[in-house]
Amino acid sequence: MLEKIKSSADYIKSKLSHMPQVGIVLGSGLGIYVDEIKNKIIIPYDDIPFFKKTSVEGHSGALIVGEVYGVTVAALSGRIHPYEGYPMEEIIHPVRTLGCLGIKFLFLTNASGGINTHFHPGDLVTISDHINLTGKNPLVGHNISELGPRFPDMSNAYDKELRELIHEVAGHHQINLKTGVYCSVLGPSYETPAEIKMLRTLGADLVGMSTVPEVIAAAHLGLKVAAVACVTNYAAGIKEEKLNHGDVKKVAEKAMIGFATILSETISELKRTGKIHEK
Repeated sequence: MLEKIKSSADYIKSKLSHMPQVGIVLGSGLGIYVDEIKNKIIIPYDDIPFFKKTSVEGHSGALIVGEVYGVTVAALSGRIHPYEGYPMEEIIHPVRTLGCLGIKFLFLTNASGGINTHFHPGDLVTISDHINLTGKNPLVGHNISELGPRFPDMSNAYDKELRELIHEVAGHHQINLKTGVYCSVLGPSYETPAEIKMLRTLGADLVGMSTVPEVIAAAHLGLKVAAVACVTNYAAGIKEEKLNHGDVKKVAEKAMIGFATILSETISELKRTGKIHEK
């Protein structure tokens, strides 16, 4: 496993003159953020050893390395999911590769269903914590000590200081950014109304089919992580409407202006405060 990670990282390094300090994972409909990245190099997943091709609409399947406010970033435009039949080792491989490249911060995004009745399609939400109901954990099996400890602490998996900075940035730019707990389920079928009622009772504000495996892997690596979800639809049973992925993608694209501002300006603030530096 470690050899595969190093092989992927070595290939990417051969294409770059500067290593990234910030990693970004772009979810459904949010991949157009790559337009914000300057002087970019695009590396299709097909070209990177041990990367898997994405198959879901809205996930383009390429690594984009370039600059945001002079800071070198690496954006994974699209992800693979457990419901596509991939083992967890392959789901988290791209994030582990970014860790091997030397990133310090990881920003994750996703399209989510809103369980909290105060959340509406188009809302942006910072994830404060998660509930993992996939029945899977990417760290099951032999632990690779070079990557992290056998039993990583998850109490601050979504870095509190980074979340506070994101909210400061959002407030400065008059963006209504909410906070919530994300529940990850396996999919690919959407949840039933009864399941959503159960998740609300458990304390979930959002539901989706991604993100959590990557967060667990990033916490294992010791990265500072933040995640922003775009509420693209009401979860099942909240409104009398049929759920479909096409609508999810359209709503996410409409939310891109606020999302792009939050992400780019947070990177700028991290540079201004000396936590990361220009290339």
